[in-house]
Amino acid sequence: MKIGKTYNFSTHGDHRGTLVAVDKYSGLPFELRRIYYIFGTEKTSSRGHHAHKELHQLAICLSGSCTMVLDNGFERESILIDSPHVGIDLPPMLWHEMHDFSDDCILLVLASDYFNEGDYIRDYQEFKNFINI
Repeated sequence: MKIGKTYNFSTHGDHRGTLVAVDKYSGLPFELRRIYYIFGTEKTSSRGHHAHKELHQLAICLSGSCTMVLDNGFERESILIDSPHVGIDLPPMLWHEMHDFSDDCILLVLASDYFNEGDYIRDYQEFKNFINI
């Protein structure tokens, strides 16, 4: 079973370049409330290492690449993300980690709500307990 669902966004372009527009008609599985991006990450660094109780996110690698590790408590999957028009779905209660950042990696994250520290599960065993494993 594949854990990581992807969303392919329409591209529009010509000899001048390519444009990807994301709005409420793009098929996002949530209403967009927050956008953030990660860049300048050392290749040997890893990020994430958490799940969210309610927050739903979509990650898009605008430039470069990184490896996204997804874990639903039963299965673990690694996905190389390296396309500015493909988003990786990060629904609630999905443990996720990011590794192997390229020097030029810019990772954009679209989120269903504002930052809330209380929504984070930062301990893997707590995550497994929360989903009753």
